[in-house]
Amino acid sequence: MPAVLAVATVVTTGLSLWLGYRVHEQRAGEERRQDILAAARRSALNFTSLDYRHYERDSANVLKGATGDFKEQFAAQTAELTKLVAANKSVSEGQVLEAGVARADERTARVLVVADSKVTNSAAPEGQSRTYRLQLDLVLEGGRWLTSNVEFVG
Repeated sequence: MPAVLAVATVVTTGLSLWLGYRVHEQRAGEERRQDILAAARRSALNFTSLDYRHYERDSANVLKGATGDFKEQFAAQTAELTKLVAANKSVSEGQVLEAGVARADERTARVLVVADSKVTNSAAPEGQSRTYRLQLDLVLEGGRWLTSNVEFVG
């Protein structure tokens, strides 16, 4: 009888440890997923919300959440975009409608985002509505999820 109790105790302890580990992994995965979505939403919002009166600040916000090729390309175009946006008096007010993680691991993620934007400029002072479907690739760098690529998709 004592041997049966000892075996039962070992099995119960092992099962409890395994279940605790699984719960911990699920929580960590859900937390990572929420962090990824928050970063993607912020990046998409920054990317779709630009105002010629504050373009330096707005473009800096895009760059703060960017890395890699995307950051380099956006930074390289900032001077030209600043002139273009100012000349057209462009204002884009973005809003993220939906975002979902298409795939993710511990270091990389792909997020699909649907965003709307109301764009006003000298050619359309009353404003035009635009809908964007974006695919954002993110990487974990220095404890932060940063956008490494943005593509417009169907």
